[in-house]
This record gives sequence, structure tokens and C-alpha cells, in this order.
Amino acid sequence: MLEAAGIATVSLGSVLGQAQRSGAPRMLYCEFPLGRPLGKPNDPLYQTAVLDAAFAMLAVAESDTPHLATFPDVITAEFDEPAACPVPPRFDPTLPPAVDEARGLRPAYNRSVERYGTTALGKSITADQVPAALEAIVRIGDGVAFNEANLPGDGNLISIAADIRAYYEESALALADTAVGARSAEAWFYEVTEAGEALHRAYATMRANGAPQPLWYYLMPNIRHRRIAKPAL
Repeated sequence: MLEAAGIATVSLGSVLGQAQRSGAPRMLYCEFPLGRPLGKPNDPLYQTAVLDAAFAMLAVAESDTPHLATFPDVITAEFDEPAACPVPPRFDPTLPPAVDEARGLRPAYNRSVERYGTTALGKSITADQVPAALEAIVRIGDGVAFNEANLPGDGNLISIAADIRAYYEESALALADTAVGARSAEAWFYEVTEAGEALHRAYATMRANGAPQPLWYYLMPNIRHRRIAKPAL
């Protein structure tokens, strides 16, 4: 519709197949990690070079569209490499480790929200409810039925798991010394933190106990299902 109104457009694409299928009038395909459409975080000169290449495509005449160009650089990311984020030390040994950890991360989460002015948390619970949510997740991992675990908020287990992940990954933004990629923050959450371990245990326990598949399958991304979770004690 923009093109039909006489407004030339250019798009950036990070997935070649989608860029080819979209049929956008002018598409610049950049082989960069997902979530980094301009290539290198905190590198204005590089980002400007990408934008210059994109805006140069505005010279492509409408008669020559759709037109797909490729940015010459390729940037890869170690998706399974966890971000280097310090986990807070134990403060209250009477609490489950995941609950104590979540409480310790609250200042980092607050700094992240203050810096970016937004949060993905809030589908089912608030930041104040994250420790209680993790306490319920721990109970599920110990064998308590999900509908008897006293889940906070609206009780939607999948949405609660997503909120916990958002809380942790946004905390990681404030803890890391360098820019954090989406998948490296994901790897840090699921492979390094006590909360990630609690979700793995809940996943394994619910699956072993015959809970409805959607409840345990969507507790984490499919790529994480290949990890062998520790069995419930």
C-alpha cells in the first residue's frame, strides 16, 4: 500500500528463505544473528554502513522490483554459548535456591526496566510474584500436581514460565558487561540459573507423571527439550 501511494520502501531481512518468499519491493538480506538486524551492537559506524546499504536500494526503480540484495558481511553467533552474567550468591539458605536467586536478581531487573522503559513480563504475573511462581514450579518438580501447586497470578503455567524467563533475561541485560544476544540470554537462563533448572525438573516430572502434553511441552523452547533434565527427587 505504501508503494501504491508512491512511497518507496526498503526492508531488512535476517532469514534468507523468508526474504526470498516475502516479495518485498526492496529487501536487503543481512546474514546476522536474529535480533541484531544492524549487525554489531554498540558499533554505530557498522550499523550506519548497514543502513547506508539499505537506503541505497531506494534507487531501485519500481519497474525493477521486487529486488533482493545481500549485505556482504556475515556475522555468526554461538547460540548455545550462555551469556556471561553473574548469578547472585545465596542469601537465605532456608529458601529453595531458585526462589533465593530470583529475589537476588530483583535490583538487576529494576535497572533493566528503568534503562529500557519496558518489560515483556506481565502475561500472568508481576515481578513481585516471580519468587512465589518459582516456589510453585519447584513444588511441581517435586511431584505436586500443577493445579495444586498454588501458582500465583492467573495460574496459567505456560504464561508464568514465560514471565519468569522474561524476568531473568531482562535481568541479564543489566548484569552482562557486553551486549547480550537473545539466544545467549536464553542459554544462560536454562543452562546456568537455578530457575532454569527448576523448569527442567518440572518439565521432566510432569512428563513422567503423565500430565497433559501442552502443559509440560511448552514450558521451554523446543531446542531445550534435547537437554536431559535432572529427575525429580
